[in-house]
Amino acid sequence: MSEIDIEAAERRELEARARLLATLHELQAKLNLKALTRQLSRRVADAGESAARTGVDAARRNPAPLAGAAAIGLAFLARHRIAGLFRRKHDHSAKDDEHA
Repeated sequence: MSEIDIEAAERRELEARARLLATLHELQAKLNLKALTRQLSRRVADAGESAARTGVDAARRNPAPLAGAAAIGLAFLARHRIAGLFRRKHDHSAKDDEHA
């Protein structure tokens, strides 16, 4: 091998090493835990925002199912009070029967 060939090979080796180090740094940056966490939180936030926007649009187009679901939800939350109203009415009518 001539001296020119050796110098060219050394130059190619230095360039390949520089490319390899650059790729390594890119991979380290992509695999950085903080960067991954930020990227994931952005994606989750974007997906949540998109889902919320879709839900709001659907509710605007057809509000009846939303109103029905809200009524069912409220009735579920107030189920004990509602049941108490029926029990009290039943208890009062039983007491009235006893006194008569």
